[in-house]
Amino acid sequence: MTAKLAGKVAIVTGASKGIGAAIAKYLAAEGAAVVVNYSSSREGAERVVAEIAKAGGKAVAVQANVAKKAEVGRLFAAAKDAFDKIDILVNNAGVYEFSPIEGVSEEHFHKMFDLNVLGLLLASQEFVKQTGTAGGSIINISSVVSTLAPPNGSVYSATKGAVDSATKSLAKELGARKIRVNSINPGPVETEGTSEFFTGDMKQQFISQTPLGRIGRPEDIAKAVVFLASADSGWITGETIRLTGGLR
Repeated sequence: MTAKLAGKVAIVTGASKGIGAAIAKYLAAEGAAVVVNYSSSREGAERVVAEIAKAGGKAVAVQANVAKKAEVGRLFAAAKDAFDKIDILVNNAGVYEFSPIEGVSEEHFHKMFDLNVLGLLLASQEFVKQTGTAGGSIINISSVVSTLAPPNGSVYSATKGAVDSATKSLAKELGARKIRVNSINPGPVETEGTSEFFTGDMKQQFISQTPLGRIGRPEDIAKAVVFLASADSGWITGETIRLTGGLR
């Protein structure tokens, strides 16, 4: 059976660990050549590339802060140099930080909006410039907090609400160019970055509120990304897919 993404090239932002790393590996397993983007963890990104290569796939690691336009341009240029084209963009890079309203500052606001929203838009802008007549797929990693909106998360939740809105708008704008745009909104997912957060009573609280009775795993998200990147979802655009185990 032919791999679902044979001959395709994907950029995954923020792919040195956690959900991004799982997405990169699952895309590669389905035949895509993958550009593993990272901002600071070169070691982590190279580890992901090595794992993909060991499994018989193709990948390169490219450093870039996607909140910086010049660095986004360099990321896409490196992707073209390595693999000649770009078919899939996964906007996964993001940061979260919770604070009561008294603690919200300009720094707190821009730290999240610059990466979570501006970075997504800059990467999507470059993707559109680089995509040929065959079109492609943009997959934005949002969050259930865009609608669940927990306390002390006003800024973070606002960034993910912006991602959901941008997804719908871009889908309408880019459909004529054969570019599909969708978002995935994970619930709580246990990764290297969240393992300290999802402990003890907090973890049990999320599990008790989740009908499927567990915290999410990175592979839960990665499998859905493969679907949205492939021809299996060829009639789907502008959608927000909640992957929460039923958490509402």
